[in-house]
Amino acid sequence: MQKPAFYLVNAITLYRLLAAFFLIYLVISGQPDVFKWLLALSFFTDLIDGYLARKFKVTSIAGAMIDSIGDDLTIVAGMTGMYFFKYDFVYEERISLLLLFSLFILQIILSLIRYRKISSFHTLLAKVAAILQGSFMILLFLLPQPLYPLFYLAVLVTFLDLLEEIILVILLREWKANVKGLYWILKEEKKPAD
Repeated sequence: MQKPAFYLVNAITLYRLLAAFFLIYLVISGQPDVFKWLLALSFFTDLIDGYLARKFKVTSIAGAMIDSIGDDLTIVAGMTGMYFFKYDFVYEERISLLLLFSLFILQIILSLIRYRKISSFHTLLAKVAAILQGSFMILLFLLPQPLYPLFYLAVLVTFLDLLEEIILVILLREWKANVKGLYWILKEEKKPAD
């Protein structure tokens, strides 16, 4: 493990944790212009810290958990901004947003019951969902109209991701970080014992 890379990756993750609370402050204080740029930066740093962690091999269980918390807080901050700054859109799409929120809460509850901590699977589907969610939220605040095709694609992939994570919590007896996905878990179970 390279110490400078370790500190850099953890500093970026820590930034996202702190930025999420500042983003919520910006929403409460009614500053949508600063909010949208800081939200974009937070989503961008999410891409960077994951890439750097893999490149320099500074992944850890604690790092995966903190990264998951940072991801969730960034999404919560983005959703808070959507509610206050883009209420008409949120109201219009309330059914799909409530469905995703319900699945997310169910996945968290199941994980807390099963593992006594939140899951940090970081599946491939979760990564695609995060890119779509971040892209949509950033563009929602930067463009005059929502990009509905991107929104519906993000909803579909997030729905599939949350279902996969719920199934993984049910299947995996022990907490695991950085699981590729359900396909790989099932494939691993089918391998004959050596």
